[in-house]
Amino acid sequence: MLTTDSGPTPRAPADPDDRRALGWSPWRTVVGFGVVSLAADMVYEGARSVYGPLLASLGASALIVGLITGAGEAAALALRLVSGPLADRTRRYWTLTTVGYALTAVCVPLLAVTPRLGAAGLVAAAVLIVVERLGKAVRSPAKSVLLADAAGAVGMGRGMGVHKALDQVGAFAGPLLLAALTTAAGGLLWPGLAGLAVPGALAMVLLVLLRRRAGIAHPRDGAVGDRDERDDPAGRASLPASFGWFAVACALCTAGLVTFGLIGFHLAQTGLVPAAGVPLLYAAAMASAAVAALATGAAYDRIGARVLLVLPVLVAVVPPLAFTSGLAVAAGGVLVWGVALGVQDSTVKAFVADLVPRARRATAYGVFAAVQAAGALVGGVAAGALYDSSRGGLLAAVAAAQATAILILVRVLTRTRRR
Repeated sequence: MLTTDSGPTPRAPADPDDRRALGWSPWRTVVGFGVVSLAADMVYEGARSVYGPLLASLGASALIVGLITGAGEAAALALRLVSGPLADRTRRYWTLTTVGYALTAVCVPLLAVTPRLGAAGLVAAAVLIVVERLGKAVRSPAKSVLLADAAGAVGMGRGMGVHKALDQVGAFAGPLLLAALTTAAGGLLWPGLAGLAVPGALAMVLLVLLRRRAGIAHPRDGAVGDRDERDDPAGRASLPASFGWFAVACALCTAGLVTFGLIGFHLAQTGLVPAAGVPLLYAAAMASAAVAALATGAAYDRIGARVLLVLPVLVAVVPPLAFTSGLAVAAGGVLVWGVALGVQDSTVKAFVADLVPRARRATAYGVFAAVQAAGALVGGVAAGALYDSSRGGLLAAVAAAQATAILILVRVLTRTRRR
């Protein structure tokens, strides 16, 4: 729950990680989380924009690029099955958030040394990419609970949308910074990766300030009128069946949304865009994701979860556009990819928060992410293999998965409205 600007409810903290802060308003807290995400996204989204060209320069094939980037996304999702329940059980939301951001701030700049490691460079890069994604897994459920507490006071859709929009500003600026540093270095990627240590350090400083100032009380404290906490103080309520079906539908969307690593590989290998230009397209995708998060977040608060029916349609459109031989059409595919990503990372999370009891939110985010992990891994490997063997097969597989996702979403929304 949230404390007010007049001061927190007087209650002794149960442990050092459950302390009262200075009581920022809900909107200031949402914006604070957004600014931290902005700085962190400059780091990992900047690096993510060149994973394809970087891995290709280290000797990776399309299949290996798909495997590494898919495994990274799977790791970012699967470990949340552990970190989510851990956050609910220990209530150490801030500690887990801090550790997760620290892993990102350290691993990404270390990618700068991989071109100098010879034959071991590809293995080192793969390990660093996956470990960085593990940092995302450690922090995400805990951070999402803290953010949902703040966003719930201002409108779940709008709060999540504003946070995601700020997050995407960093995702937009990071690739631009990397592109500028890469161009200044004559096309070399490692100086830009090393430069990302600066926004990484800034993210950690901002997170410390947010922890001291954000007026967020941990769920164990309970509150008058907080029915979920009074009825289920131990956080053992079961997750509803509608949540499980929603997770499956979103996993199909995750499987169909090809990674940007594979898109960047296509752009670089076909000569449509030079290596230094790939981050620019990624930055444009991040800008489109920010706009989509704001628009669908506001729509979610007005018309409800029906807005999520647009997600499978967006995912199905990406491959036929992005994997073409024309730059303009491929760029359009990248922008649609960004819109789909914006919906996934904001409005989808808002619906998850509204579907489950508050005391089980971190667990729900962890379970949800684990289901997405299966989709990310299968989708990443399948997309990489089909890209090499059958582009038509890739398009058909994505379309079939999204048609199934729409049917499941309609079922979930119908049952949720009836309930």
